[in-house]
Amino acid sequence: MTGRRAGTLAAVLLGFLALPMLMSGTTVALPLIGADLGASGAALQWVMVGYFLAAAAMMLVAGSLGDLYGRRRVFAAGALVYTAGALASALAGDILTLNVARTLSGVGAAGVMTGGGAVLGGAFTGRARTRVYAAMGTTAGVGMAIGPTLAGWLVGALGWRAAFAVFAGAGLLMLAGAAAMADSRAEDRPRVDVGGALALIAALSLTMFGVNQAAAAGWADALVLVPLVAGLAMLVMFVLVERRVRHPVLDLGLLRDRRFVAWTLAGLVLAAGPAGVTAYLPTYLQGAGGVSVQAAGLIMLALTTPVLLLPQVGGLLINRGVPARALVTASLLLIAAGNAWLTTLRPDLGVAGLLGPLATLGTGMGLMIGITDAQAVNQVAQERIGMATGLLNTVRAGGGTLATTLFGTALATGLHARADDPARAARILAGSLASPGRAVEASWLTGAWQVALWGASGICAVAAPAVWALLAPPRPGRPAASASASATPAAPRPRPSALP
Repeated sequence: MTGRRAGTLAAVLLGFLALPMLMSGTTVALPLIGADLGASGAALQWVMVGYFLAAAAMMLVAGSLGDLYGRRRVFAAGALVYTAGALASALAGDILTLNVARTLSGVGAAGVMTGGGAVLGGAFTGRARTRVYAAMGTTAGVGMAIGPTLAGWLVGALGWRAAFAVFAGAGLLMLAGAAAMADSRAEDRPRVDVGGALALIAALSLTMFGVNQAAAAGWADALVLVPLVAGLAMLVMFVLVERRVRHPVLDLGLLRDRRFVAWTLAGLVLAAGPAGVTAYLPTYLQGAGGVSVQAAGLIMLALTTPVLLLPQVGGLLINRGVPARALVTASLLLIAAGNAWLTTLRPDLGVAGLLGPLATLGTGMGLMIGITDAQAVNQVAQERIGMATGLLNTVRAGGGTLATTLFGTALATGLHARADDPARAARILAGSLASPGRAVEASWLTGAWQVALWGASGICAVAAPAVWALLAPPRPGRPAASASASATPAAPRPRPSALP
């Protein structure tokens, strides 16, 4: 590996370390953020949802911009915006300012993750690409594993603002590392598909806003139904626009390749299946379980440590001939089993009782995280790498955001039914259980958790055979619809960019 390629890999991996670390770390800090800023319910939930929503809405756009104007430039711009958002989060004096800052960080994260993934896809091919994508997954696993523990220590010792300040510093390092990257872009430089980009952003934003409001207003309320219907209309408009424009932000032809669709679906479920547990379990442990913020972060290591250790194992197994189809199906079934096993959750379950289900979830994630991207990118031509990685990240981030929001809404709905008091339900969901009725409120929260977990498990269990079927080899006598998942596309390497 040349020095420049090594520097490129290091800079991208730094981004994939810091972003998941801030994601998982923020969940540990939510109860203290709510207490400090006087926030609960949908406003507090938006600290997470706003970040993921902005990232999901902008990733596909960032991927196309990288193909047009340079993937290194998109990575560097994303690092700059991410840093500004993290710094503003550390200085926020109210929940509205914090949510705006977190949304800004999400926009930057889209550039970092999509630009970084596209840079690696252009710089490496074949087995080397599988290895670097596995390293990317491993690094993301390190971030997820360290995030709750580091944030728990920082929040407990210095306050939640210190955590955001630390990640602002990491953003500055990412920005400096972008200078080591060799830039690349697609051969042609068509006009940006502004209409398609705006329609996609509007569709995602309206949908997520409507789902987020359902926790407090109920699904039949106009505040929920209007944005959901409008979001669906904007999604239809997005498809119509993409079918008509010459250079769309998303070439719908990508979705005609069933193998690419299969890997995209797998990435979606790998992100969405554990999302509710990752986002809300630390709050449950602090609220119902009565553990400290540091202890909650340590308990989450049971889930995140396999995500740290196993991505390289998954890449090694595939490079040594284990069918990727079998491995990804097994991973999805493990996530389904982990969610089902966690329905044993109760306030006094303890670390020993949590270890099995959390490790099962983490193993399902760890075996294929990063590998799904490499397998999907192997299905597309070199000039479409930015668009493909943008779509993969959009689906993954959007699916994770929607799953997180739906999981929180399911918890809130279950609490409303039991408490018959929206304000009380929001307070319980935020991890603030009243001393006189603590046992009753903890039982309400536990019951809501069990329903939400069974729902998550069922979705993953249905997705596993769907992915298996989509990855089936072609029938005898029929030509393959796409290249083999382990094949290297016979496309020329991208020419060096003339951009400075």
